[in-house]
Amino acid sequence: MTTDSGDDVLLDLADAVALSDGDGLRLEDGSWVTVLAAPEALLEAIPDSQYHLVRLAWHIGNRHLQAELLSDRIRIRPDHVIADMLRGLGAEVSEVMAPFQPEGGAYEGANHSHG
Repeated sequence: MTTDSGDDVLLDLADAVALSDGDGLRLEDGSWVTVLAAPEALLEAIPDSQYHLVRLAWHIGNRHLQAELLSDRIRIRPDHVIADMLRGLGAEVSEVMAPFQPEGGAYEGANHSHG
């Protein structure tokens, strides 16, 4: 990989590790590289109340979709069927370009931490 400053870095981890936006990797020379999530095409569902937000989250979760839960909106990967469902539930749905940091599953990473 090449950093934004033009340095070449080889990432060779013994085990697969999920990296999130803002995580850091310590290099062999002791320096650090910050992980930046790349923007991607997403759908953003905006509710009209906190209750509505919870209701939308329940319907998305009931379909076992990855979702990024923010304080005032939910982001998912593009899916026209789900977008129609969310609109039918009264959400404002729009296309956005943003990093995607979905919630982990209930059983994945229960003891997960980034060192």
